[in-house]
Amino acid sequence: MNTIDSMRRREGFAFLAAFAACVPAANWLIQNIGTFCVPNGPCLIPVGPGLTAPSGVLLVGIALVLRDLVQRRLGVWPAVGAIAVGGLLSAIFAPHALVIASVAAFLLSEFADMAVFTPLQKRGLVRAAVASSLAGLVVDSIVFLWLAFGDLQFLAGQVVGKALMVLLAIPALAWLRKRDARLGLLPA
Repeated sequence: MNTIDSMRRREGFAFLAAFAACVPAANWLIQNIGTFCVPNGPCLIPVGPGLTAPSGVLLVGIALVLRDLVQRRLGVWPAVGAIAVGGLLSAIFAPHALVIASVAAFLLSEFADMAVFTPLQKRGLVRAAVASSLAGLVVDSIVFLWLAFGDLQFLAGQVVGKALMVLLAIPALAWLRKRDARLGLLPA
């Protein structure tokens, strides 16, 4: 294995580890960190004027970007495996009352992300990651809120909170794209 391939694999596994860590960390945040914690419910944070969301949305937005980077470094099938492992972790770490909503939202949003990212990545990492993450975060928010609560009352806060994290990832993605081009680290 040459140095470029070795570097691609090391980075891919680092992105994979970070992606997997987002699932239990998001569930921990939701239950423990926020400006206000609903009794027997989520801890909330402000995400915009008049908007709040469960604190875990921050890591959900990052997880969508990290899944794209796993695919870019390791390929489609390792990314599918990462989604499956993430779904299992979601089932393990989600509060019991929210397991079905959490797992369904995770799996559907990550596969929606993949469906958008895969064809777009040839047009540029940043464009593909942002577009696919936005698609994934909308799917995640709608599926989770509908299955967990039967309504979409908190959709705006969920979408804004996740989108903020995707937007914060853009400079890192742009840097990674430039570095990849300089080093010849093309997608797997």
